[in-house]
Amino acid sequence: MQQRQLGPFKVGAIGLGCMNICHAYANALSEHQAERLLLGALDLGVTHFDTAALYGFGASERMVGNILSKYRSQFTLASKCGMQGVDKKGDGVLVRVIDGKAQTIKKTCEDALKRLKTDVIDLYYLHRWDKEVPIEDSVGALSDLVREGKIQTIGLSEVSSLTLRKACAVHPVAAVQTEYSLWTRNPEIELLSVCKELGVSFVAFSPVARGFLTGALNDVSNLGEKDIRRSMPRFSTENYKKNIELLSEYKNFATSRGITPAQVALGWLLNKGENILPIPGTQSLEHLRENCAAHSVQFTAQEMAELDILINHQNVSGHRYNEQSRSEVDTEDFV
Repeated sequence: MQQRQLGPFKVGAIGLGCMNICHAYANALSEHQAERLLLGALDLGVTHFDTAALYGFGASERMVGNILSKYRSQFTLASKCGMQGVDKKGDGVLVRVIDGKAQTIKKTCEDALKRLKTDVIDLYYLHRWDKEVPIEDSVGALSDLVREGKIQTIGLSEVSSLTLRKACAVHPVAAVQTEYSLWTRNPEIELLSVCKELGVSFVAFSPVARGFLTGALNDVSNLGEKDIRRSMPRFSTENYKKNIELLSEYKNFATSRGITPAQVALGWLLNKGENILPIPGTQSLEHLRENCAAHSVQFTAQEMAELDILINHQNVSGHRYNEQSRSEVDTEDFV
């Protein structure tokens, strides 16, 4: 696979987001199914695996550790802190909590190292900026972990360009991660240019728009009861009817170039900048093969301009997050 720079690491241009194996969309994979997927990813040249304490409240980290720890030298490992499951009532029921306090970050890292079965995490993100804690304090805690040799580099997720600058004043930031695709253009407001200015890699999650840009999700009424997309305005019945109308010309574009809609989405990102690394997630080895094949997709400037017009923030209906989730992120947003 074509290689790209992720902070100080050389990795395959397309990584694997490991949320899907146990969190947010469908039922969790069994250990056997997850092993088939993760080892299949290694065979396909994936060398960038991204997980988090939040995903399955530790289940994703545990699966990644159980399956990939024996191959630890072959890939770059990323995980996240600052948002995890907490037993707030003492009844064993975990709820999602954003907590960027230094002691929480350090405890989350200790737990992650055990689950991941590793001595060091290559890239450790603050999953969300806890707005009750100065970003300088949270990054300071992460810098302590670097000095202690428990993590190699620091990342930030879903932050604005201003917050990135504040963080970089405390400690170098290797990567910023946020949603970016044809239908989510918020990073283009300012964050992408600031990342390039500061030499920060940009990791794009949900690069195929949570399935929309694959062209295969035709009926949102069939989404599972716990599917995260049910709470997202773009996937409401009313908005999705409008959004799906954008796919006709988009699919024609893919067909005319002999590639799949998902490969168009990933190719568009890779052609947007050399510092951009998409991390599509999937439970399907077949889809994983399809995604990885997009590493060599090339578009002309004219084709990129055509895609920019086909699907963008101006013709997509609905916000990417509901009001609660929008209040929790710190990103520049199109009004």
